[in-house]
Amino acid sequence: MIKVKLISHTNAAPLELASHAALICYQAEAPELGKMINVENRLFKVGHHTTLQHFFLTFQVEDISVGDITFGLHLTSPFYNSDQRSGRYCAKMFVEPDFEKIENYVGSFWPDLEQSLKNKTLDYIKKGVNLYQENIATATELAAKFIREERPFANDKYIEMSAPKIAQEQVRSFIPVIFPTAFDLTINLTALVAMYEAAWNPVMRDVTGKMAQAAVEKFPELAFVFREDARRQDDWAPKIKEGSQILSEPHLKILEISRRENFRAAEEALMAPVDKLHFTPELMDNSFDEIKTEIEISVATMGQDQRHRTIRRGMPEFTGNFYLPPILAALGLEEAARGLLEDWKNLSQKLPDTLAAVIAPYGAMVRYKKAGSLNAVAHEQAKRLCWCAQEEIYHLSRLLRLEIEKLPEHSPLLSLLEPPCYSTGLCAEGARYCGRDIKLRTGGDYFPKRKI
Repeated sequence: MIKVKLISHTNAAPLELASHAALICYQAEAPELGKMINVENRLFKVGHHTTLQHFFLTFQVEDISVGDITFGLHLTSPFYNSDQRSGRYCAKMFVEPDFEKIENYVGSFWPDLEQSLKNKTLDYIKKGVNLYQENIATATELAAKFIREERPFANDKYIEMSAPKIAQEQVRSFIPVIFPTAFDLTINLTALVAMYEAAWNPVMRDVTGKMAQAAVEKFPELAFVFREDARRQDDWAPKIKEGSQILSEPHLKILEISRRENFRAAEEALMAPVDKLHFTPELMDNSFDEIKTEIEISVATMGQDQRHRTIRRGMPEFTGNFYLPPILAALGLEEAARGLLEDWKNLSQKLPDTLAAVIAPYGAMVRYKKAGSLNAVAHEQAKRLCWCAQEEIYHLSRLLRLEIEKLPEHSPLLSLLEPPCYSTGLCAEGARYCGRDIKLRTGGDYFPKRKI
């Protein structure tokens, strides 16, 4: 079952830090660390919570499903730092799946589910895994071929290392996101309390409960902040719409652009290797202007998109469509994708919404709105228009460029939608240079469609 371990915390007691933070606001002399006030009554109950945010905890979480991170711990709050086991690099999770662990996961968090539905759910999961295992070898060969075609300067070592990762990245579209993963999560104290109270599905309640328990075991004086009677009792999960298309690219629609005529473009020196956009006073107005879009992407890419926490996102919904990556399309697997999609949707009608969401295949598509300041968008696009980004999220950024190109009055914003190599002529990834033809930046299509 899910394991939660407290592996690090601020090296001072949480209530001592909160007391110090409160006292320094009201004393002419700096207080001594260790001088205590009644934190519960003077700070917590009256909502003076910034004083509690000086204390951080880092948790190692094992055997939580990918879906319960994407639609759970990573969904709403930007107040965390997280590093998750990669679905691109960790092939073992799909090559040697532990179906007993997955079956126990379903049984533990949805104990009232009829055995016949548990069996059908596991059969559906195994079908996705079989599609992955039947096609991964051929997909790896095709990925190597596509690398050679698209990236003329990729060397043999790069191709040998990258082809299996890229193939796995695309063929995992068939895998349900209930597969177990692991991550490190660092949050401040009030963020943990808010997540504990707001938890909206059985897994969230379990994980945040274990986090609260670990925190209180280490610091018993924190027991008062974790109020069992304040926890949310009802469940939430994204709805599933009636679409049934197999799509070959993500969708993006610009909803609104606000921009001053004299906005200041960010220089590359302010972005790499340290991003200083949000810390530079001359660019403060760029944090006021913004771009709003509506997007439709796969669940796999939604997980990537969530890594940009200065971007605001609306509530997601499943569109009922399926994203078929280029390698799968080249292998003629559209009907296999359609069959898996229909199996998931039909099964989902009989399952709790929270379980239906986490057995969605990676390729299932979601729609939601995004809004980002110009500084946030510049940071995001510098990462996502790099060819080290996965193919679909690159194409989402490419679509944003194409849409802005249709709006001449906003053409200056194109300077925000560039990878470092476009503006400097040098790859910022060093040894991970993708092999793309950087000379095309001075003449040619530098933002073409990619297969890998």
